[in-house]
Amino acid sequence: MVMGKGAAPSALQVCQFVVVFLCLFPAATLQCKILKCNSEFWASTSSSGPEEEFCTALRAYNNCVRRTARTCRGDLAYHSAQHGIEDLMSQHNCSKEGPTTQPRARTPPPPVQPPPDVNVPSDRPEVCHYERSLPRNAAPPNYTHCGFFGDPHLRTFNDDFQTCKVEGAWPLIHNKYLSVQVTNTPVVPGSSATATSKLTIIFKNFQECVDQKMYHAETDELPAAFADGSKNGGDRHGANTLRIVEKVPGQHVEIQARYIGTTIVVRQVGRYLTFAVRMPEEVVNSVEDQDNQDLYLCLHGCPANQRIDFRTFRARAAESQVLGRGRPGAPINGFTYQSAMAKCKERLPVEDLYFQSCVFDLLSSGDINFTLAAYYAFEDVKMLHSNKDKYHLFEKDTIFNSASEKRGFSVLILISLVIILLWTDSFSIRL
Repeated sequence: MVMGKGAAPSALQVCQFVVVFLCLFPAATLQCKILKCNSEFWASTSSSGPEEEFCTALRAYNNCVRRTARTCRGDLAYHSAQHGIEDLMSQHNCSKEGPTTQPRARTPPPPVQPPPDVNVPSDRPEVCHYERSLPRNAAPPNYTHCGFFGDPHLRTFNDDFQTCKVEGAWPLIHNKYLSVQVTNTPVVPGSSATATSKLTIIFKNFQECVDQKMYHAETDELPAAFADGSKNGGDRHGANTLRIVEKVPGQHVEIQARYIGTTIVVRQVGRYLTFAVRMPEEVVNSVEDQDNQDLYLCLHGCPANQRIDFRTFRARAAESQVLGRGRPGAPINGFTYQSAMAKCKERLPVEDLYFQSCVFDLLSSGDINFTLAAYYAFEDVKMLHSNKDKYHLFEKDTIFNSASEKRGFSVLILISLVIILLWTDSFSIRL
């Protein structure tokens, strides 16, 4: 499938979007300082000003955003600003090289009302349907799955299963077509266990199919519409290829993005949110920033220093039940190891990693709703994963994946050493 660039937004649209985002997520941007760059650009020019002046202000805006790269990496507002600047540079034929001036304050003109949209039918409506847009003789697309739930537990697109700390705002997905960010808060004060309390999804504008849309959910607020109140992709020809379907009011929402072959499921279970997605490999790998892709959890998993080995936690919990600090069977947060296993067994009869994550969550938090979180996460796997043989994951699977990664790394080191030795020998012979 050949994916094209979306229509370029106006300066007003870019600024309005970033301002809305920052209002929704002030805590996530306190260190990022992207607001300062945005407000300076907004004060210095407008989309109706002279072209040369606009390009000068845009270059100053670009320099300001680049200076925030270290503190803003992984922040959705920062990456949205980057994307908007590139589109505006192209739209106004601005060169990246040229004068940049300190912005001067200007009273912005009243907003210009856009002309009425003229809905011109597409000559190729299949461009807004992922599978129909593929070449006729192409192999069927390979769909992948990522899930994020509970305390929290992550199943990556590569079927790695991890338990993570990741407190605060973290990006799950960031590619050419959409971005997903979660905010995790501590479940129990003083504990490293966290769970998702906020979720933001940004669908970027795409050809004649959809306008840019943002979906935001948080605890006790699972809307059945995008942030602008709409339920589809806007007024373009393929707008209905992006739509929100409310399955259970306040508890279960499904977002269908057929133009990129993607389905997203968002749930609220107890006080926390869960996330699951089905996405073609081509879309998964359509990355914009190769250097920063290790930040996105669904692609490469949690950083090593953010991972929790719940097998060790489980072993210690079982041992503490035996030793019991002098009281065998003493409960941890209201559950003993045996009672946690029994409760999880009611919903998850197979002792796979979803079952083990349920036991971990009950022991670490005492919140019985995490039983349902693990159950629904597995139900989403059955609905979204393309390979039924991989529905269940077991500890041996993750151990094998980890061992494979270590072997691959060891082989790379060995090859590097051999190359160095050969080069050294060759250099010695020449001397």
